[in-house]
Amino acid sequence: MIKKAFLGLKPPRIEYELLHETPVGPTSISASQTVTLLLPGRYARKSKFALNPGDRVATGQKLCPHDGSDAYAVSSVTGTVAGVMPYTGDFGRAYTAIRIDVAADQEADGDFGAASGDAGPQTIGAFLGCVPGNLPVDRLGDPEKPIDTLVVCGMDADLMVATNQYVIKARIDDVTRGLAVLKKAYGIGRAIIAVPRDLVSGFGHVGADLMAVDAVYPSANPRLIMQKALGQVVPADKTPEDLGVCFVTAEAVAAVGAAFESGRIPVTKIITLIDKTGEKTLISARIGTPASDIFRVCGVSLAEKDRIIFGGPMTGTAVFAEDQAIQADTDAIIVQDHAQVSLVSDYPCINCGECIRVCPAQVPVNMLVRFLEAGEYETADVEYDLFSCIECGLCSLVCEAKIPIFQYIRLAKYELAREKAAEAIDDE
Repeated sequence: MIKKAFLGLKPPRIEYELLHETPVGPTSISASQTVTLLLPGRYARKSKFALNPGDRVATGQKLCPHDGSDAYAVSSVTGTVAGVMPYTGDFGRAYTAIRIDVAADQEADGDFGAASGDAGPQTIGAFLGCVPGNLPVDRLGDPEKPIDTLVVCGMDADLMVATNQYVIKARIDDVTRGLAVLKKAYGIGRAIIAVPRDLVSGFGHVGADLMAVDAVYPSANPRLIMQKALGQVVPADKTPEDLGVCFVTAEAVAAVGAAFESGRIPVTKIITLIDKTGEKTLISARIGTPASDIFRVCGVSLAEKDRIIFGGPMTGTAVFAEDQAIQADTDAIIVQDHAQVSLVSDYPCINCGECIRVCPAQVPVNMLVRFLEAGEYETADVEYDLFSCIECGLCSLVCEAKIPIFQYIRLAKYELAREKAAEAIDDE
């Protein structure tokens, strides 16, 4: 069956909240006693373990768990390594966690400063893969998929999140510098800054075209931007990078600009904190800071059965502990009072059709969910367009039966990707 493109059924009119004025600077969270950094990949104790408890690290220092490893983290603090251990994330994803006890005196590592005279792809890939905003260095530097268009997201894809809107307004000089660096380093011919339609005026020369994004959710989804603004439909089995387009957050581009301007790797993340009343506060905290420290500074109290969500209200993920550490891609933290937590059920689909009416990709969600519930992921893919889903979460929002459709879809995609990776290893 040929995968469907995004034919654009109208979703319910839920609008993004726009920052018409640059808000007051974020509340700064002082360095915690301990930070935790996560590296993708399974922890494995090897004979040449490059990082061990008791090792001293400096702010901005590149940390590799093994000699010769391509994976790395960047220390957001000066301190002592307290532990290197396995960590399991969403859907069983494997990480290596590095826990650092923070020292009173902070010092900056000089390796990036020494290398920053060469603002090329090697320097960017070697040092800036963990900057705030999560710069996709692997996608930018993939020789098999050269990027000719860079889209800077000046608007967060999820609702209620203001992180990238703030950055594009308050740090436009850093964004402009970062754009120039990335365009030259990767030979990118065209750069675009995607901003809300109501805010498209007021930008001076930034070395990029401006693209207006509708204020109706989920217009800021990269695949919808590709279709509606760039006129390119991304096939279900492809990514924007397959078509030569790479999406990068405004925060990541600003971090690149700031890094080469100062000679230091940025380690401070901007986060939108949404408390139990729905009030939003912009927070500035070191990568690796536990959420509990943010709650303490902002006066957020937790009670039994309250929910903590990393990410926005439509696509965020619940976490199980208040000491969960923020990472380079953490744009929002939501705290829900237990009385406000939406209920889910294993009640069967009642075939009301609401999910089909709101789906911007025209996926037959009512049929898809039946196979997902049964674990028939390959059938869901082949027959009912699983990978056409853009993961906006609207189906779960409108589901009358309260089925966690969005979570089923994410799990199915993860399991199919895992099976495909295992088959590739077996074929080697």
